Amino acid sequence: MKLFVNDLTVMDFSYLCPKRGMVGESWIVDIVLDGGLNEESMVQDFGIVKKQLKRLIDDYVDHKLVVPAECERVRIAKDQTQGRVQVDFSFGADSLHNAKTIHLLCPPEAYAFVYDTSVNMASVTAYLKDIIKTHLPDNVQGIDIFLREEVINSAFYHYTHGLKKHDGNCQRIAHGHRSKVVIIENGERSEQREQFWAKRWADIYIGTREDLVKASELKLSADISDDTHYCFAYESSQGEFEMAIVKSSCEIIEYDSTVECLAQFMLERLTEMSDSSFMVSAFEGVGKGAIISND
Repeated sequence: MKLFVNDLTVMDFSYLCPKRGMVGESWIVDIVLDGGLNEESMVQDFGIVKKQLKRLIDDYVDHKLVVPAECERVRIAKDQTQGRVQVDFSFGADSLHNAKTIHLLCPPEAYAFVYDTSVNMASVTAYLKDIIKTHLPDNVQGIDIFLREEVINSAFYHYTHGLKKHDGNCQRIAHGHRSKVVIIENGERSEQREQFWAKRWADIYIGTREDLVKASELKLSADISDDTHYCFAYESSQGEFEMAIVKSSCEIIEYDSTVECLAQFMLERLTEMSDSSFMVSAFEGVGKGAIISND
């Protein structure tokens, strides 16, 4: 007997890609359990499936930076004195000498280490199955996990950020989303304006200016310069977070990078470009976001 749950959860996370850099992503999770009936004549109670399996997926991937631990461009080092993990990563060039770099020093909970050369749906599925199968009841012999992207037939972008003021996992300095944007200009949908933001924020890190620090202030060990990298550091309830990322992969804004503030940022930039009336619907991953207008 098979029991299925579609749309179990949405994983909002970022991952390291040798070609693109740090990529914000949102994947929808469907699962199928295979097993015999228990004493309640069920494979598993839907309430238990939704609660326990969603919690496992959220704990191990959601709002983390997923790192391909076997990629030759990744270096991982644990700082025993600080209890943090440093990840150094290069991307975007055939030669490592000419590559762009990203460096992070964060609590271990900020990462998910996938033991593969790349992060993709297959490697993340295998990672999750290894975790979940140890938590299944005796009557369940197998589990299939299906990851998929939201079908978006308009403009979207991949962004990464961190929210130091957040009480939950959003405070992690490198987690992200795959998000569409809807822009209404003078009462009409503007695909041109939407494409502008999709291009501007393709694989972007959106940083808050007040979190910027000098390279010399970071505790992470890396050969970086204020000329080439933006450096961020902050302390929140989960610990100390630091990151240095090549400037070409960043957008610096004056506010926190909540979806409400991102919608406001887009509206302000659009208003600077035109006297039109605008309404901006900015999404944070799948099915949620913020709306703002200048009417």
